[in-house]
Amino acid sequence: MASKTDTEVVIGGKVLKLSGYESEDYLQRVASYINNKIADYNRMEGFRKQSMDIQSVLLQLNIADDYFKAKRQINILEAEMQAKEKEYCDLKHELVSYQIQLDNAKNQLQELQRQCDEQSRTIFRLETELKNK
Repeated sequence: MASKTDTEVVIGGKVLKLSGYESEDYLQRVASYINNKIADYNRMEGFRKQSMDIQSVLLQLNIADDYFKAKRQINILEAEMQAKEKEYCDLKHELVSYQIQLDNAKNQLQELQRQCDEQSRTIFRLETELKNK
């Protein structure tokens, strides 16, 4: 199990101590993400006019929206990946089937070549016998 990480981050101008099993870099990136959201919203005059409680709820809603959109995108990509994996397996089975057909065709060709050679020898023998009579 990973060791617990304690790190200080700055969120909204306040220093907070975060603990978790993720790396310090990850915790800093999370704090940076939240700071960027706060900065984006603080550029909107309508947001700044709201009470701190409403601002907090709006930020939480926006982050939740980002989460659900990302989760939906992941689900779409996973479904696409599964479809590609199925297509890959189908193509692999088709390739094996064609390889078997090719091997069978090669074997048939070899057999026909053997028969042709045998027939050629028979024809040569019969022609030689005819000449000698």
